[in-house]
Amino acid sequence: MTIYFYKAWQPYGCFSNFSPHSIEIEGTHWPTVEHYYQAQKFVGSPDAVIIPLIHTAVTPEEAARLGRCSCYQLRTDWELVKTQIMAEAVLKKFLTHAEIREILLLTGDEFLIEDSPTDYFWGCGADKTGENHLGRILMSVREKIRELLKNTSVKSLNP
Repeated sequence: MTIYFYKAWQPYGCFSNFSPHSIEIEGTHWPTVEHYYQAQKFVGSPDAVIIPLIHTAVTPEEAARLGRCSCYQLRTDWELVKTQIMAEAVLKKFLTHAEIREILLLTGDEFLIEDSPTDYFWGCGADKTGENHLGRILMSVREKIRELLKNTSVKSLNP
């Protein structure tokens, strides 16, 4: 069975980057993965001044709106690093929050698909032909967590 997810309030909504699960990376607390991801687009760019605005955005939707604005210049290496940045943030999220880590692990070996009707890179798109990179990252994170659990105690997974 394939598991589809999209909105944070729907079943498996904790898989969404908009879910209310904070992360801490390099000593900075981010309200959601979406806040962190959108801010990373501008690290080292001429428009890095937008990062604090994204960081303090009231909602992940607002962070996304700011980060997607074509009026700002992205970092030059963004296309090369965006998938790795997302993977690190998603792993951190599931290592930090035991309750959603358990939900992810309980999916077994099911195929996970971000059911975005508009995103053909991170999701499957309206016609289900998208690349589903977020789903792939989640499946990879699930496997990494399984490996960590084999080699350590559950308590030590929490950062």
